[in-house]
Amino acid sequence: MKRLVKKWVELSLIIRIVAGLILGATLGLLAPQISAIGILGTIFVGALKGAAPILVFALVASSIAGAGDGIGSRFRRVIILYIISSLSAAAIAALGSEIFPVSMKLSISAAEGAAPSGIGEVLTNLVKNCVQNPVAALAGANYIGILFWSIVFGFALKKLPADHCITVITDTSAAITQVIRWIIQMAPFGIMGLVFSSVSENGMSIFADYGKLLALLVGCMLVVGLILNPLIVGIYLRKNPYPLVFRCLRDSGITAFFTRSSAANVPVNMALCERLGLEKDFYSVSIPLGCTINMCGAAVTIAVMTLAVANTLGIHVDFPTACILCIMSAFGACGASGVAGGSLFLIPMTCSILGISGDISMQAVAVGFILGVVQDSMETALNSSSDVIFTATAEYRHRQKQGNNI
Repeated sequence: MKRLVKKWVELSLIIRIVAGLILGATLGLLAPQISAIGILGTIFVGALKGAAPILVFALVASSIAGAGDGIGSRFRRVIILYIISSLSAAAIAALGSEIFPVSMKLSISAAEGAAPSGIGEVLTNLVKNCVQNPVAALAGANYIGILFWSIVFGFALKKLPADHCITVITDTSAAITQVIRWIIQMAPFGIMGLVFSSVSENGMSIFADYGKLLALLVGCMLVVGLILNPLIVGIYLRKNPYPLVFRCLRDSGITAFFTRSSAANVPVNMALCERLGLEKDFYSVSIPLGCTINMCGAAVTIAVMTLAVANTLGIHVDFPTACILCIMSAFGACGASGVAGGSLFLIPMTCSILGISGDISMQAVAVGFILGVVQDSMETALNSSSDVIFTATAEYRHRQKQGNNI
């Protein structure tokens, strides 16, 4: 048994994930009645999401407490890169919707849930989430609150004269990271369960009515991931960006595609940053920060879905309005990270710019849930892989300025 386990661990994780994907899809088509297989996916994602909040808090707090000088400039760079990517992604979505206009059937009953009524409410919710009780933030996986309190706690630890507190929290983050590594080793079984549930419940025909809309969403995300982000990195570093981009898409994007959770993918991204030779004090803060505010995939979803509703209703969107829509899509997506339903519940907010009622825009949210099997997976893969891409870019740019090779 030990020999089999050893061979299993030594086998490439990607190969094991692909095997789980194929087996899950096959069982979903041939034996959809075996519902117990889907429990594997629920357990896998639940385990990751359960450990991720504590990991994010411990990593950020310990990194800030033990960080040396020179980290601040890299944080400024990576935040600028996150913002540029999200705004540009929303612009790509608007341009794609103009070139390939699509519409949708607005006859689906409105999805349940409360959507923000405007950007002011989004910002208000963002501030409220920041100052939520830290224990409640951990229990409720409020990553905005977790990030805020971990930063405060880290700076407080930094002011203490002794370092024993820092050692305790550093050891805690290391222990949690090891636990999640064990969970990641079970990813093929979890992914098999996730794919089985999707195929057995929805089949392969659920996208027929919304194929064009799904194609536009996926196409815009591919343009962002394969053209826009590499262009930003190439301009910033003045070197070929694709080796870095492809490695991040392979090692981070594939896992995020199946887990559909940027927060759950934080340990995967941290391990990738370590393999890329990045400085731990930097990436252990920028990666959790990215899973909270770097939402280029979400910006694409919000903009495309809003413009699809406008096209369905025959509403003309002029250039200034499109610009405002892109800004609200990009910055609104940052405030959606703690909202159930993610980016989809920001659609009514952006629709309000065009005078579209909440009853109609919430029908677009329902359509989004139908497409979510692919749309949410693609969005998460783009968001999560971009976190590593821009973290590495900021680190490499810092080394260039220091005269070091990268």
